[in-house]
Amino acid sequence: MLDVTRLRVLVAVARKGSLTAAAKELHYSQPSVSHHLARLEAETGAKLVQRAGRGIRLTEAGRLLAERAAEIIGRLDATAEELAAHVGLRSGRVRLAAFPSALGTFIPRAARLLAGAHPGLRLQLTETEPPEALRLLRAGRVDVAVMFRYDDTAPEDNGIHMIHLLDDPSYLVSSAPPGDLAGHAESSWIAGCDRCRSHLLDICDKAGFEPRISFTSDDIVAVQALVAAGLGLTMLPGLALTAHRHPEVEVARVPGSTRHVYAAVYGEPPHPPAVEALLSALTESL
Repeated sequence: MLDVTRLRVLVAVARKGSLTAAAKELHYSQPSVSHHLARLEAETGAKLVQRAGRGIRLTEAGRLLAERAAEIIGRLDATAEELAAHVGLRSGRVRLAAFPSALGTFIPRAARLLAGAHPGLRLQLTETEPPEALRLLRAGRVDVAVMFRYDDTAPEDNGIHMIHLLDDPSYLVSSAPPGDLAGHAESSWIAGCDRCRSHLLDICDKAGFEPRISFTSDDIVAVQALVAAGLGLTMLPGLALTAHRHPEVEVARVPGSTRHVYAAVYGEPPHPPAVEALLSALTESL
């Protein structure tokens, strides 16, 4: 069985990039860090680090183990936090990651509901797009990830439990009445995050053309300002338009384009009490 302390050392070395910096972060001596790495190599039978000039770098096996170790340690730390809160050793805390338009619409209502029902429970919010939110969830750095996916999005990893919150239709956004999608094969387009960009390419392909993308931005305020200035058109979900609607843009529903919004948690129910309370608040806020 792999030693957790040695895994923590490997993760610190991967994050800091040197034995000296890892030792400082962990409050160990440098020889102690070297010893832990050597013992971990003996346990695994794999070469995990190699010399690179005056420093070191992880081998391919070392990088793989460090990535998995970060997830394992994150889950262990999160479990310790959950248990401590459950038995009253410290104040309760629940951590939520969500994409911007969710934070700009229903999540503040959920936060208010949660505070009203559980005034001792502290909510921590992180704004991030779905891939990073799920990475934080797997690593135990957040307890719930509010994320979205399209029908053409690749399935999520095993171990992630998805609770459906709502379906969010897409809209064509232009500086003039936009008409239908197929009429914009020659138009300039403005794309968003990687997941949204991938969906835009897919939906345009189904309409028979490849969009000519002139600008890319995740900022829905900036995107709509570019559209209003006549610099291109874009496709935005309903939540984004609810969070912010530029007065000089026109919108039209895009048939067959809907993103599905979920609350993602790690593992199957039952979930810790703080997580269940947050999930209930999210559902009630819609």
